[in-house]
Amino acid sequence: MSQLIKDLILKNRSYRRFFQNHKIKIETLISFIDLARLSPSAKNQQPLKYILVNSEIENKKVYETLSWAGFLKDWAGPTEGEKPSAYIIMLLDTEITDNNYCDHGIATQSILLGAVEQELGGCIIAAIDKKKLATSFKIPEKYKIIQAIALGKPKENIILTEIKNNDYKYYRDSEQNHYVPKRNLDEIIIK
Repeated sequence: MSQLIKDLILKNRSYRRFFQNHKIKIETLISFIDLARLSPSAKNQQPLKYILVNSEIENKKVYETLSWAGFLKDWAGPTEGEKPSAYIIMLLDTEITDNNYCDHGIATQSILLGAVEQELGGCIIAAIDKKKLATSFKIPEKYKIIQAIALGKPKENIILTEIKNNDYKYYRDSEQNHYVPKRNLDEIIIK
């Protein structure tokens, strides 16, 4: 196995705090969408569409519709200075199909691996006030909002640990290190 692939996957975490002043150019976001475009698609229908956001005004509109880190009950999300510097809003074009099958997962992984390769990071967010987001961006009804991908230069330390007592919930310590429990190989390989 290529160490390059494993390194990219290990760096591809759900980052929730960023160096907000690190701007991401629209060309960089377009390059991530190109990776998604070139990725496999169920039935080759390619029904995903994207809204690219990287301005302070539009970032604020997206941020106001998101819910962050459900397991961190005492944390409302990144504070000013730690918010994402860009977003990709992923849509399903229902005139092509009403089922995105696994396309959103494949496309998202491609986007996030591209981000990691550029020393950026992201977080997939599906807890969205979709009606408010659709209104803010005047998204036509034919497009169904699937998720938002928050992007930026990561500002947090993420540590992988082993799941104990079936407790898979991520957590933070007093120094704001973010821990993500993972199942071990013996547990997930049946035969």
